[in-house]
Amino acid sequence: MNDQISSGKGFFDGNPKQMFVFGVVTGMVIVLLLNNFAGFTGISLAAGNANGNGRTPTVVNTAGTGDTGDTGGAPVANLPAVQKDEHIRGDLSKAKVVMIEYSDFQCPFCERHHPTLQKIADDYGDQIAWVYRQFPLTSIHPNAMPAALASECASEQGKFWEFADAMFAGQTANLEGDAATATAFETATAKNLGLNMSKYNDCVSSKKYQAVVDGDQSGGEAAGVNGTPATFINGTMVSGAVPYATLKQMVDSAIAKK
Repeated sequence: MNDQISSGKGFFDGNPKQMFVFGVVTGMVIVLLLNNFAGFTGISLAAGNANGNGRTPTVVNTAGTGDTGDTGGAPVANLPAVQKDEHIRGDLSKAKVVMIEYSDFQCPFCERHHPTLQKIADDYGDQIAWVYRQFPLTSIHPNAMPAALASECASEQGKFWEFADAMFAGQTANLEGDAATATAFETATAKNLGLNMSKYNDCVSSKKYQAVVDGDQSGGEAAGVNGTPATFINGTMVSGAVPYATLKQMVDSAIAKK
């Protein structure tokens, strides 16, 4: 060591084996520092981005920021089978594609996704059956659960889809407000749809369909849903609010396999 110093050699002129070890250790330290920085700032260094609710999905596909999502993959094994008493737009007996959506009435990305699914359903007619399931994200959307329960009460009187369409159409102005504003909007919607208001009010105040909403949510969680919207095309998940063309491609592919 003394010879090395006296000869004027620097640290990086040392033994090659020592330099290799030094390089490996330095690289590990840099990676650890980057990961710690990422954890501190909330940045993900892994592939994939956050879902529409701000969480990073760990399901079949990884969504973008709620605007776009990745598609493909194998059908989800734990997805609950569709029951005839669910919210179904279309005819299950004729449909070549069953489109199951887990959604939240206060979720802004669900609001953006809803017209896309409406267009798919309209364009494909009897080839599509659209199933709506409740998945209110109560930790970040305080008005989502009351809206879900109100929609079930509307369903009791045969007006689920009309009520759901109205919730998304008026979401920004009403469900993004305080609880009183949201409740007044739901009540006004029920009146506009011609519901029996005494029956509707009793249903809402008693939380009559809490078990139905909870059942939808637990079923979705079992299938890997952890954010909204989450849409299954013949069992394959699409996570996030995706463009019409993306869904159309999946639907066309599913129809071609029939």
